[in-house]
Amino acid sequence: MADNEIFMGADDNKEEQQSIMVPVDDLDTVTADSPHTVDELAQELATIRQSAKRIAIIGSRNLPITHQQMIETLATALVMQGNTIITSGGSSGTNAAAIRGAMKANPDKLKVILPQTIGQQPSDVQNQLIGVPNIVEHADRAMMTLADASRVCNREIIDDCNQLICFLSHTSKTLHNAVQYAEEGHKVITVFYLD
Repeated sequence: MADNEIFMGADDNKEEQQSIMVPVDDLDTVTADSPHTVDELAQELATIRQSAKRIAIIGSRNLPITHQQMIETLATALVMQGNTIITSGGSSGTNAAAIRGAMKANPDKLKVILPQTIGQQPSDVQNQLIGVPNIVEHADRAMMTLADASRVCNREIIDDCNQLICFLSHTSKTLHNAVQYAEEGHKVITVFYLD
């Protein structure tokens, strides 16, 4: 019998049929040293299939206006599908675009987690947050540097979501660390590189 043929039939009546050979060398396999792989895949599939998710959108502050418009449109569409957007404050860039987009669709489906307090934000960020019904402040981080408070904030945002969408450059260490943290937490992750 040739490699691409199988014989099927009952009794002495056998028919020759073509079979499809599937290479298994390239397929991911579950090994004994990765017992949780199947559970993790099942969890990710369940998250993807959920009709309403908690989606974190974080990323770079330095974005051209066209990228900001795309993120704003994405956030609007995600909220219109029933999802909740979780992000941080920001007067420009990814977070600001996510806030604008979610506010257009449904302000109640937006959660903004600040690295510190509203009072510590620049006035343009404070103005952007007017009307946002769900803001989480952290007075306990008031004495931290903004960079340190932002790292902690990113982790809090990721802990609160099912899925992460991140817009970053290859040189953004803080955002790469956030993506790695999300991977460790088995979140569904979409990364857009801007460079």
